[in-house]
Amino acid sequence: MTAAGGTDLGAWIVRSALGDEPESAMLAGVVERLVADGIPIARASVALNLLDPVLGGRQVVWRRATGGVDEPFPRARDAEADSEWQASPFRFMLGQGADTLRRRLDGVDARGEFPLLAALRIEHMTDYVAFLTRDSEQSGNDTVQGMASSWATDAAGGFTDAQLVRLAGTLPTLALAFLLRASRQNARALVTTYLGRDAAERVLAGNIVRGQAETIRAVVWFSDLAGYTRISEAVGPAGTLALLNEYAEVQVEAIEAHGGHVLKFIGDAILAIFSDDGTEPAAARALAAAIDHRGRIAALNARRAAAGSPVTDTHVALHVGELLYGNVGSARRLDFTVLGPAVNEAARIEALCGSLERSVIASAAFAAAAGPAAARLVSLGRYALKGVARPQEMFTLDPE
Repeated sequence: MTAAGGTDLGAWIVRSALGDEPESAMLAGVVERLVADGIPIARASVALNLLDPVLGGRQVVWRRATGGVDEPFPRARDAEADSEWQASPFRFMLGQGADTLRRRLDGVDARGEFPLLAALRIEHMTDYVAFLTRDSEQSGNDTVQGMASSWATDAAGGFTDAQLVRLAGTLPTLALAFLLRASRQNARALVTTYLGRDAAERVLAGNIVRGQAETIRAVVWFSDLAGYTRISEAVGPAGTLALLNEYAEVQVEAIEAHGGHVLKFIGDAILAIFSDDGTEPAAARALAAAIDHRGRIAALNARRAAAGSPVTDTHVALHVGELLYGNVGSARRLDFTVLGPAVNEAARIEALCGSLERSVIASAAFAAAAGPAAARLVSLGRYALKGVARPQEMFTLDPE
């Protein structure tokens, strides 16, 4: 059976969704088969919402001249993008509670209703139809849980009613295919957002059982903000949230730029590890991240001071040791993290930053592991750490 919405096309959509076919190629394949089946499509689009901290959604647009193109939607929409959405056919459909909208573009329907349709007229389109294929009852006036699709033709007389019925028959299968892909993307985005890239890859690979952990030797980064409590009391909740976000962002950028993995935010503190390629290169990358982040903090403080916002500094401890890396918690509420004396010692080293008036302090174990990169460190002398039997030599960045 080759009719649109028939078993051949439906089976092809399912195979594509289960394989590694890009969404743009999936839509292109569907359109090519629909056109071959007699439906004169000149432009098609499919859009879905995403659970992603950066992307609000994604759209795939197919045009006869260019093929399929992926167009992600940033979550932080500017005024122009929001105005475009408010004037879109899909926003109108959501407000009306409608699942289908059709507009003739060859002079039959009124002009000026939607800017998109005016653009399609310039492209000599004659007919436009949009569908909302919903997958839940949680859709509101501004969002839909499901798939939004639109189809346009430049054929004289537009689509026939029979062609639209056959086109609509493909949509449930197509929606399942795109929603499956979106679910995969959402899962990866959410796990990566809350666990970090390395831990997320391990969890997605099946490491989800309590007590499932491995021993690794890694560099530990532990940092927090100087004077956080005092500043948070002065600026209130909104100011505190902005402070935490801005200082966390520059630290995370520096850590990830040098191959580190941020595992946890603990109030104003950050726990990260560098572990991928042996202790010496990992220590060198961690030290480079610490130096890099000093410049980023200085630039952030300049911006905040210019805006009249309070500024602060970070205290960073760098240590190295054996760690347990994996799952800990209850049977159904787990944390994927690192455990071991080296983590506790890093926190205690960080506590020395305030009393020694240093932004970065590294342990003797870190300095020994860093190889040639340790030339960028100078000794601060020996200091006692709570819970550690013998005083340890500490190091900081060479001011020169």
